[in-house]
Amino acid sequence: MAATPEDHKQRLQAAFAELAVGNGRPFVDLMADDFCWTVPGSGPWAGTYRGKRAVREELFKPLFAQFATPYTNRALRFIAEGDHVVVECRGAVRTVRGQDYGNAYCYVCRFGADGRLAELNEYMDTALIDAVLEPPARG
Repeated sequence: MAATPEDHKQRLQAAFAELAVGNGRPFVDLMADDFCWTVPGSGPWAGTYRGKRAVREELFKPLFAQFATPYTNRALRFIAEGDHVVVECRGAVRTVRGQDYGNAYCYVCRFGADGRLAELNEYMDTALIDAVLEPPARG
């Protein structure tokens, strides 16, 4: 039996319940191996990170290296339709430079036929990320 929009929504709700207390493992575990994370725009963090390994190495590693406290992300709303779930959420963390970084996000997530996350498009306050965080090194 194919997963329903409600199934997808519940999986993300469970992952975000853990993110809210600083545990990102369930969210990462939802990602398919060929998962793609896209940050639209033209800033230094913009781009498409193709594959779970690329997401972890090229996006998460330089991002989390700048955090002095555990990163939390609290979901405010979930909207599910078809194989998509939209999540409105708020992140919170203190950086190693002593600044608070609390961005607002809208994640548009698509689940694959296997019930795992296939894609995520991240919309955020790009001026805030540019003001508070160092850009990632590009190899």
